[in-house]
Amino acid sequence: MLLTTLCYIENEDSYLMLHRIKKKKDVNQDKWIGVGGKFESGESPEECLLREVKEETGLLLTSYRLRGILTFLSEGWEGEYIFLYTADAYEGEIGECAEGTLKWVKKEEISSLNLWEGDKLFFGLLNENAPFFSLKLRYAGDELMEAVLDGRRIVGKN
Repeated sequence: MLLTTLCYIENEDSYLMLHRIKKKKDVNQDKWIGVGGKFESGESPEECLLREVKEETGLLLTSYRLRGILTFLSEGWEGEYIFLYTADAYEGEIGECAEGTLKWVKKEEISSLNLWEGDKLFFGLLNENAPFFSLKLRYAGDELMEAVLDGRRIVGKN
């Protein structure tokens, strides 16, 4: 299982979203996601978060919070444990991203984007300011087959 971070940076009523359109052979191709990436050897989740956000956006986070752990499983791809963060303060200016296009998107418009189906579940938890959570998401292609929140199955298809 890969170890990764994923961060949704907030600015008033919007999140900074990344439209993944530039990488070849990308599980997130054409999807809108947050920013983040894979741990490097010896990194803590926070070190990975800060490095990846800086690399992908040019921003230095000054206030962030670990919101949950996602277990992401998709046929044909290595599984991931994703440390999910939100951030509400940063320094710097947004630059170009090698993985796609960065755009501020109003929170109420997020669900109209091309998202993973399970992302809509955790956006609901983020918007409710839910306590720390564990969410397992299992896919067959783009179809969400199973979602398990804090050990309870909330979506299930065989």
